[in-house]
Amino acid sequence: MVRCDWLRATIHDAIVISSKKGTSYPFPKPYAKEVIILAEWYKGDVKEIIDEATVIGADPNTSDAYTLNGQPGYPNNFSIVIQGKTYLLRLINATMNEEMFFAIANHKLTVVAQDASYLKPINTSYVMITPGQTIDILVTANQSPSHYYIAARPFFDSNTPFDNSTTTAILQYVGNYTPPSSPSFPTLPNITAKSAADNFTTRIRALASKDHPISVPTGVDERIFITVSVNQLTCDKASRGGPNNSTLAASLNNISFSTPEIDILQAYYRNLSNIYESNFPNLPPSLFNFTGVSNDELLLPSTGTKAKIIEYGKRVKIVFQGTSIENPDTRPMHLHGFSSYFLGKGYGNFNKTTSPKTYNLMDPPEVNTFGVPKSGWATIRFVANNPGVWYMHCHLERHAS
Repeated sequence: MVRCDWLRATIHDAIVISSKKGTSYPFPKPYAKEVIILAEWYKGDVKEIIDEATVIGADPNTSDAYTLNGQPGYPNNFSIVIQGKTYLLRLINATMNEEMFFAIANHKLTVVAQDASYLKPINTSYVMITPGQTIDILVTANQSPSHYYIAARPFFDSNTPFDNSTTTAILQYVGNYTPPSSPSFPTLPNITAKSAADNFTTRIRALASKDHPISVPTGVDERIFITVSVNQLTCDKASRGGPNNSTLAASLNNISFSTPEIDILQAYYRNLSNIYESNFPNLPPSLFNFTGVSNDELLLPSTGTKAKIIEYGKRVKIVFQGTSIENPDTRPMHLHGFSSYFLGKGYGNFNKTTSPKTYNLMDPPEVNTFGVPKSGWATIRFVANNPGVWYMHCHLERHAS
């Protein structure tokens, strides 16, 4: 059975939650709204691709193209605008394994929301969006009537295989004019431009206004430090696809999750034993130079079905620490059931004395997906006020799988 997450590489659409009735946007009302979904196209059967990858323990095949609203590019894809009007674009990254740069030729973008929370407006020529994230963007059609390319391509800073193609659409003005044979193309950052990604993400701040307040937990009851890695599991089969005939296995605190046959919520509710363990650790098994030389002792993780039990109402802080084990990569982490305040990030090893001094406690964005930098760390806070069993995972599906 194909994992449900990989089904979004087939048919998908957006659920748009409107503002509360009687309220208004914290910006001038746009003329119209448009959903733009970034996704991936596979020529092969997606079920067969992920099934083969999980059987042999290797990375899955890369996609054959990226799509904008289901189409791999112009001339199959275009959006019509009226000169002088402002439009609200609801941008969703539904790709499987890549963060994406997005831009429109000759048009400035004003970012006003992320993950359903308003932001202080950001004027920019491009955005960078991770899988699982949403970004709301205002665009004013203030150029001469013509055709202008909309384009998106990946931001990727790892050594694993990836789709390096660019997907396009056309922003088409209404009017009487001769369309250009070669429309203007936006200047997108280079695929490996870490500085461009950082230049955008570090500008993101919550609106934090009287009408749209935030409530950052000032104290902490539960402190959790989680290392995020891709490891290897040994195997006695001769056809394994990982390094040295191993199976690739992602881990948190050096534990690779083992999916139970009975889901954890049922086991908890029915008080069933031997389904999961409630002892997911607050620290990794050992402390080492996380972003330095790979520690061979931690290349092989343990496996288990472990949950972290948190009392209702507790204020939680989690520091996610990327490691250099196996193959460092950016990790877009996603916690179901909550929006968390993203306090900050940095490169290298988290330092419990100096790193917290860089936290943004005044207007941190409230998000449900956030990037842990390659060979770096990121910190969130939230209040555990939504009872349930919640999945926490990297939104790169090759890692989640």
